[in-house]
Amino acid sequence: MRTLILHPEYEGEHYAWRMGDKVISTNRDLIFCQAEAGTYHLQLEIHNDYPFYQIKHNTTIVVWEEQVAYSPYISRVLEYNPAPGQFINTMPQYEEGDTYATMLQKVEESIAGTNRSLISLGAWGGYVTFAFDHSVVNTPKQDDFLIEGNSFYASATSKGGSSEPGIVTVSIDINQNGLPDDPFYQLAGSEYTNPNTLHHYSLTYYRTPSTHTPQPDKKNSITDSTYIRWTDNQNQAGYLHKNTFHTQEYFPQWLTDSALTFTGSRLPDNAYDPNGKGAYWIQQPFDYGYADCHPNDSIARCSFDIEWAVTDNGQPIHLPCVDFVRVYTGVFQQCGWTGEISTEISQARDLNISD
Repeated sequence: MRTLILHPEYEGEHYAWRMGDKVISTNRDLIFCQAEAGTYHLQLEIHNDYPFYQIKHNTTIVVWEEQVAYSPYISRVLEYNPAPGQFINTMPQYEEGDTYATMLQKVEESIAGTNRSLISLGAWGGYVTFAFDHSVVNTPKQDDFLIEGNSFYASATSKGGSSEPGIVTVSIDINQNGLPDDPFYQLAGSEYTNPNTLHHYSLTYYRTPSTHTPQPDKKNSITDSTYIRWTDNQNQAGYLHKNTFHTQEYFPQWLTDSALTFTGSRLPDNAYDPNGKGAYWIQQPFDYGYADCHPNDSIARCSFDIEWAVTDNGQPIHLPCVDFVRVYTGVFQQCGWTGEISTEISQARDLNISD
């Protein structure tokens, strides 16, 4: 459960990595990661068409069991960059003088290990990136890790209720520096091919000027309907509202930026007002593949398979393991007095490791 990158210095036009009779990769570099201890025999074939030459190289990798058992839970939180939202600066709590490093530590204390305090990612695009104390292995034909949130069904007969889907992306530490600066790949959930899903979406939130005059909408329990201005790459613009129930600042107060920009996929709206009066909003969960979308006891629907990974252009890509997991709010929708949809998470664990 550790990533090992094998890089042949000898160049050729074609590469084939074999384990026994099976070709496990045709890339120049091999990402090697195994869940079981043992001795693994590999053969690398390099050949060139013209002028023709062929090279074969055998190598043996011994994988041994760790001396201290790995934890199935989050070990480190590496990034916390939420979008503005009604729970920002309270989940976790911002205190005067807190810096980015301070807030990152508070997030880690909330969700690392067996801790299960909720953190909010704010409106669309806000994200958190975390890692385990090992690489999460892509085990064939089964889910690999689970993420918990605070979603719930309205009743035993209806799945509608509170569902704030978060998109999950994963990355391998290719450069082996321990930082999430290598490419991330989205795990394609049920709405990835939905024609109403916007890929390569970008949205910018602007800090509210100190001279701003609030525009209340008392009928809908909104204290400021022009609170935080936003623009996107679809030539749309608008405002995040501020509601009666959350009076603190919604823009992350530990940051000095005047604007925050996020990019990714935007899922279709999933909330609706059944009676049209704004008194009751229902958020319908998507089928699978999103954090904070189904209740935590729906383990299968809160679990993720690394085999769902796709490239930026939607092509499947096989990742033998992952070192970093990033979750961001996937829906951009405001639901009257209940506020914006914002993904919350409380814990994650590797399903390949028993508790």
